[in-house]
Amino acid sequence: MSKPDYIDFQTRTEPLAYLITFRTYGTRLHGEDRGSIDRRNYNRYGTPGMPVNKKLLADETRALRHAPVILKLNQRKIVELAIQEVCEQRKYALHAVNARSNHVHSVVTAPRKPEYVLDSFKSYATRRLRETNLLSDSIKPWARHGSTPYLWTEEELERAIDYVINGQGDEPFR
Repeated sequence: MSKPDYIDFQTRTEPLAYLITFRTYGTRLHGEDRGSIDRRNYNRYGTPGMPVNKKLLADETRALRHAPVILKLNQRKIVELAIQEVCEQRKYALHAVNARSNHVHSVVTAPRKPEYVLDSFKSYATRRLRETNLLSDSIKPWARHGSTPYLWTEEELERAIDYVINGQGDEPFR
């Protein structure tokens, strides 16, 4: 059989799922040596991230309103339960969730934009942490926004689930 002379593009109009990641407050700042991105100049796929910038890092460190938030094991469990609750109540399919000490990963199928789902996860998690007296009302637990890549294929979905459950080493998902 000969090779077709066209490219078979994805015809799906909605993604299979989203890989939603959000960080705790103050645990990743611009200018760090491990790299970062920003909203204006260093946020294009396949291009280098922001270079190390000690002055910017010092400025951002001074601007923190409170100490960086590091989640303890009991807090991490509450965050995971809160995300499960959101998914149960809203009939989202939660494929995987993993709350780490300084970030949270989840893979979820939802009929909403991922930013809405992300905001719901943060809101429910914050509320549950406060209700269980594991977070003071004066603490802002999450960094602004997060990461919300669309997962279009079964392979991407499987890789994201594996990454969230097993791949918390040095290799990022992509």
